[in-house]
Amino acid sequence: QDGAMDTDSSAILDAIRRIVQAVRLSSRRTEHEIGVSGAQLFVLRKLAEAEGVLSISEVAALTLTHLSSVSVVVGRLVDRGFVLRSHSAEDGRRIEIRLSAKGKAFLQRNAPMTMQEHLVKALAMLPAEKRSLLAQLLTSVVAEAGFAHEDASMFFEDGSSGEPGR
Repeated sequence: QDGAMDTDSSAILDAIRRIVQAVRLSSRRTEHEIGVSGAQLFVLRKLAEAEGVLSISEVAALTLTHLSSVSVVVGRLVDRGFVLRSHSAEDGRRIEIRLSAKGKAFLQRNAPMTMQEHLVKALAMLPAEKRSLLAQLLTSVVAEAGFAHEDASMFFEDGSSGEPGR
């Protein structure tokens, strides 16, 4: 039984390593080649697909990411001039964001599919019951490993600066 557990554990860790490595390498390549992180490109692409004004919570839902994590990425995109942020005319409490002309032009020049999009697509292809089981099992592993209290920030977007090389 221990041999089977070791084989299964090894296969699980190898799969996690492959995913993390693929996302890390993709994010580095994206930053090096086009000057934004993979997470920033993912948010820009989701804003472009929406073709309009969205709230931060709507972007969080589209990226399958927590609100606070998306807010950090959007802030970096606003600072770079790729995204415009304003208060809603109908509800002053609602913050709305949209691509700027600079953001649209940037995407027209640089629109590779992000690794996050590949992962979302792969998860969507799983039958619902397998997706649910995977979510339960990974949540259990995270809890048992003591990581449940950690923020689930967007991939490789937890540093103090979104700028490449910083």
